Amino acid sequence: MTDHVARSDRVSIAVRSAASYLPERVVPVAGLAARDETERRTREGLGIDTVRADDRIGAVDLCERAARQALDRAGVDARDLGALIMVESRAPETFLSSESTRLQHLLGAEAATTFTVGGLGCVSVTPALLTARGLLAADPDMDNILVVHGSKPAAATRYRHPVTVNGDSGQALLLSRRGPVRILDIAQQTNGRYWDLFHVKYRDRPTAQWREECADVTAYSFRLAVETRNRMSALLDGLLWRNGLRREDVRGYVSHNLSAGSLAFTEEALDIGILPVCRENLRVYGHLGPNDVFLNLYTALERKELATGDRVVLISVSPVAAWSLLLVEIGPQEGVA
Repeated sequence: MTDHVARSDRVSIAVRSAASYLPERVVPVAGLAARDETERRTREGLGIDTVRADDRIGAVDLCERAARQALDRAGVDARDLGALIMVESRAPETFLSSESTRLQHLLGAEAATTFTVGGLGCVSVTPALLTARGLLAADPDMDNILVVHGSKPAAATRYRHPVTVNGDSGQALLLSRRGPVRILDIAQQTNGRYWDLFHVKYRDRPTAQWREECADVTAYSFRLAVETRNRMSALLDGLLWRNGLRREDVRGYVSHNLSAGSLAFTEEALDIGILPVCRENLRVYGHLGPNDVFLNLYTALERKELATGDRVVLISVSPVAAWSLLLVEIGPQEGVA
């Protein structure tokens, strides 16, 4: 079991610009294959109507399209990136090769310190942010760090029983010491006892037979749920306390998108209200892994549901198991990224 809580007063970090790329192809969830009637009924109750999916576009392609948008919006050339951090793919297209340096080459970011982080499922954006902040703290000349992820499910079925339906997306966050969305604090915890709760067996199997399987549905639905409630409640209390905030000082809460039930569980467990955009994006996009929370945040900004000075908590949970909270503050928006 590990516990990492990071304080925000050591170095400033902000999102200078952000972009999400979503394939144009809309896939109705009702048309996806199901193993049996139990899976079909469970899937129908998730609150997901459609996902965006395009099997012609790989994870690196999704990253590249989002990265170019984020760089263009900030007026930054890829040659001026200090670092390029890729949140690893759940299933890389080839072994031994490097997706992160492939993206570096495609973008022309040859001077960027480039590598991959991950291992925490849909919480993996948090170690990427922690790493970016460490780079900024260690090197005063470091600036313009691009964090990217291409979210594609490992299995062709897209349904992970009994949890969610996965869509495709690319996301890029251009990080600097200053920007319109300041990351004030980061909290993350993990518990390795659940490391293999969900898995895909792939050796000696054709890709068409890959499935995201739960080793113990009871452990996920009950034991992990209880631990998640306790962990997230303590994390939130600690996050607010060390920043001198009360719950009423937080303008809104943003969760990742697993299911309507998971959103209701989070609200009840933490005694909070999640911004409506989360349920709306869940319905039309499904689960996008580590990309959910910032997509939801920036959708709310685009709709002007958040204003300068508002503080927002971004909530991510992964069944590996990992838990993460990000406290952000909204600054002046010169056109939402």
